[in-house]
Amino acid sequence: MRVKRGVKARRRRNKVLNRAEGYRGAGSRIFAVAKEKNDRGMVYAYRDRKVKKREFRKLWITRIAAAAKLNGTSYSKFMGALIKSDIDMDRKILAELAVNDPSVFSSIVEKVMAK
Repeated sequence: MRVKRGVKARRRRNKVLNRAEGYRGAGSRIFAVAKEKNDRGMVYAYRDRKVKKREFRKLWITRIAAAAKLNGTSYSKFMGALIKSDIDMDRKILAELAVNDPSVFSSIVEKVMAK
């Protein structure tokens, strides 16, 4: 018995083509090309979710280092003293304080470096 798969196949193809909307040229119009572009895009998306975490951590460290330098210490000395003083603040919060509230960051540096 012959099966024509009309509705199912069209639904599957349209799902791929809808996901490929906005791609240039044949990438948004031709199913075979759109399928490859989708697969490649999904790989990039998965990879870059990991890369984004790395990039943000680098940014936070840079901001903390700059603020620590303004307060007369280095990043490594500050972070070492922070760990020894049992203050649980992650780099994201410290970077936020360094940028938006330098006076609070300075008081943390003074408190940590005093010990």
